[in-house]
Amino acid sequence: MESNYEEVYAKYFPKVYLYIFTICHDEHIAEEVTQEAFFKALKNISSFKGECKLQTWLCQIAKNTLYDFYKKENRQVSIENYSNELISDIDLIIAFEQNNQIIKVHECLHHLEEPYKEVFTLRIFAELSFKQIGELFNKTDGWARVVFYRAKKKLLEELK
Repeated sequence: MESNYEEVYAKYFPKVYLYIFTICHDEHIAEEVTQEAFFKALKNISSFKGECKLQTWLCQIAKNTLYDFYKKENRQVSIENYSNELISDIDLIIAFEQNNQIIKVHECLHHLEEPYKEVFTLRIFAELSFKQIGELFNKTDGWARVVFYRAKKKLLEELK
């Protein structure tokens, strides 16, 4: 298990760290929370049932760890701000996996017009940054971010 854990840590730590960093915008907090999340994951690995991807499970632990961190620090964090305006990519994936809606998502995605379809696909499935997506379209990263969130909003509306 030890070498397997080291492989998991090496593979997923950067992704989980970036996820937490996008929420908190603080390198030190993101690193501390991510390390704590991996410790919790190792301690509770028996509770991982494989109902979602390992990365999704780790990100969920990390997000909960971040909220616990903020509670300890007496900081106010509004979950609604994240879920209404900037629903995170991982949260979106978690919702799809938990509801077994992957096929439905792909059907809805197929009906999206361009550039929404391509930007969403590049962001979620190719895991490209907004900067990389903007460069592909000869646009700014801000443009890519706006198009992505509009595409995500349209997909969520379609799925409801």
